[in-house]
Amino acid sequence: MVVPFPASEAERLYLLRALQILDTAPEPVFDRLTRLLAHGLGTPIALISLVDENRQWFKSRVGFDMSETPRDQAFCAHAIVDDEPFVVPDAWQDERFANNPLVLDAPHIRFYAGVPIRTQDGLALGTLCAIDTRPRSITADELQILQDLADVVSREMHLRETLLLTRSQLNRADEVLVESEARYRSIFELASVGIATVAPDGTWQSVNEPLCQIVGYSADELLQMTFLDITHPQDLHGDLELLRRLAAGETDSYYLEKRYLHKDGRPIWISLNVSRKVSAQGELEYFIAVIRNIQARKDVEEAFATLRQQLEERVRERTEQLSQSNQALRTVIESQQRAELDARSREAELAAVIENANDAYISLDQNGIVRAWNRLAQETFGWSAGEAIGRPLDSLIVPPEMAAAHRVGVARYLKSGESPMLGRRLELPALRKDGSSLIVEVRIRDLKIGGKMLFSAFLHDISDRKRTEALRESEARHDALTGLLNRRALTEILPIALARADRAGSELGLLFIDLDGFKMVNDTFGHEAGDELLRSVAALLRQCVRETDSVVRLAGDEFTVLLEGLVNGLADARLVAEKLQVAIAQPISTTHGVAHASASVGIALYAPGSGKDAAQLLREADSLMYQAKRAGRGKTVP
Repeated sequence: MVVPFPASEAERLYLLRALQILDTAPEPVFDRLTRLLAHGLGTPIALISLVDENRQWFKSRVGFDMSETPRDQAFCAHAIVDDEPFVVPDAWQDERFANNPLVLDAPHIRFYAGVPIRTQDGLALGTLCAIDTRPRSITADELQILQDLADVVSREMHLRETLLLTRSQLNRADEVLVESEARYRSIFELASVGIATVAPDGTWQSVNEPLCQIVGYSADELLQMTFLDITHPQDLHGDLELLRRLAAGETDSYYLEKRYLHKDGRPIWISLNVSRKVSAQGELEYFIAVIRNIQARKDVEEAFATLRQQLEERVRERTEQLSQSNQALRTVIESQQRAELDARSREAELAAVIENANDAYISLDQNGIVRAWNRLAQETFGWSAGEAIGRPLDSLIVPPEMAAAHRVGVARYLKSGESPMLGRRLELPALRKDGSSLIVEVRIRDLKIGGKMLFSAFLHDISDRKRTEALRESEARHDALTGLLNRRALTEILPIALARADRAGSELGLLFIDLDGFKMVNDTFGHEAGDELLRSVAALLRQCVRETDSVVRLAGDEFTVLLEGLVNGLADARLVAEKLQVAIAQPISTTHGVAHASASVGIALYAPGSGKDAAQLLREADSLMYQAKRAGRGKTVP
C-alpha cells in the first residue's frame, strides 16, 4: 500500500522530535479526551496517534492493546495529509485498506474517522481518531465532537511548543544569574502550576507564566491589579476570611478551591495553597500563593451536554498574550539581577515553594553531594534533611549496583558537559532508608554558577503505577480461565523461539491440540463443568511437559504446546503428544459428574534456517490437527 507524505515532512518530523513527546508515559490530559471521544461517538476504540518516519505511536489509547503500528499500515498516515477530517465508512470496501493487516486481523478495523493534530504553524503531528469494528457513517454532530476534541489536543501541543521556546530563551539568561536567583528561576520555570507573591493589601508582586495562562492576563496587567479583582464575587468572602486568619497568625497556611474570573469574563476553577512570609521581626511581608488549574476536573463533573461550549472556551488562541508574558519574564530577570535584597527574598520564596512542592526535590553540587532536601524527599526516602545534606547522593538513594555508574556519569558530565540524564523524564530504581526499593520518575537540570555546576532534581514515586502496569501486562498475556499463556503471548514468544532455534541449530516442535468430545461435556453437564474440564486439561498439559516448554490456550478447547531443543525431532514431539493424549483420555471429575475427553494433535516441526515464520508454523500445526480430527478421535498427525 502506497503511503502519502505531507509536503513539509522534514520540518514536521523535526518538531515532533523536539517536543520530546514520543515514547513518553500516558498523561491524564490526553486520556480524558480519548475516553470522551469513545463515549461521545460510541466507538470501542479511540486513539491519539503521533506519526514518525516508520510508525504511528499512540500517546493515548482506549480499547486498543498495541502501543504502535507500522506507518505503512496506518490509517492516520493518510489523515495527516488532508486538511479536512479523514473518514473511511467501511475499510473492506476501500481499495486503500481492504488488504491492510489491521483490517484483516485484530483489531479488525471497519470504520475510521480521524482529524489531524496540528502545530501552531499548521504541521500535522498525528491524529485524534475513532475506530469501530463494524461499518458505519458519521453524523455532523459526531464529526463536530471529533473536531472539537482534536482542537483541544492541538492546543496542548501549542502550549508545549511555547514551553519549549520559553525554556530555550530562559536558558540563555541563566548564565548571568547569581546562585540564589538561578535556583529560584529554575523552580519558577519548571513548576507546572501558577506561583505568585501577593502583598498584604492584595496586590500582585510577582507572577509566573502558568498563572498568566490560567487567568488570561499578562504579567504587566496582573501587577496593576489585586487578587480581589479576579476572584469570583461568590467566592470572595470565604477567601478573605481565610486570608485574615493567615495574616493574624492564627494558621500557617490554607487551602481552598475557588473560582477566578478569566480576562474574558468566564469563571475558572482553581485550587489555591497560600502561606505567609514574615520578616525576622515577625512582621508579615507577603503571601506565597500556589495556584493549580482544576477546571478540567470540574468540567468532567458537569453534564456532557456542555462539553462543546467548555472546549471552545479552552481553545482560544493566546499567541499575543504568550509573547507579552515572555517579555515580562525577561524584565523580571533583569530587575532581579540589580537587587541583592530582592535576591535574598527570592531565596526565601524558593525555600517555601520547594518545601511545599508536590514532588521530592534534591539539589546536588558538582561532586554529587546533597545541598537541599525538601519535605517530600524526606517522606519519600525516609532520610531527614539533617541526615541527607552533606552526604553523597549515591550513599542515600542510589542502589549499590548502580552507584559506580552514577559516579562515572557525574565525572563524564563534568569533563564533557553532556549527559543523557539531563532535561528528560526518566524512570529509575531507588532505595529508601530502610532498604526497601521503589521506582521514581526523575527530572534533572544543570546550572552553572561561578564556574561550578549545580544539579536540581525533582523525583516522584511511581512504584504503585508501575506495579499496576505490570499486573495489567500479565493479565493481558494470560488466559483468565486456565492461567495459561494466551494467543497474544504466543505471537510474542513464538518468533523469539524460532530465532533461538536458528542460533542453537536445534529443531522446534509446535503441538496444536483440540479436545474431542468437549461439546458433549458442555451439553451434558453444563458450561461450568466445561470450564472445570478446561482447567483440568490445562493442569495436565503443564504437568506433562518440561518447565522450558510453553503451554498456550488459543481459544475455546484449542491449546498449543511449544517444544524447544528437540534432539530427535518428530520422534520426540510424538512422544510428548502421546503422553498428553494419555493424560487427557483419563476420566476427569467435575462437580457435575465425570467427564471423558480425548485430544486430536497436529505436530508442526521447525528446522533451523528453514525461513518458516511463526504464522506459517501455527497454520501448519492447525491444518495437521484437522487432519488428525478427520482421521478419528484421539489421533496425531503426522
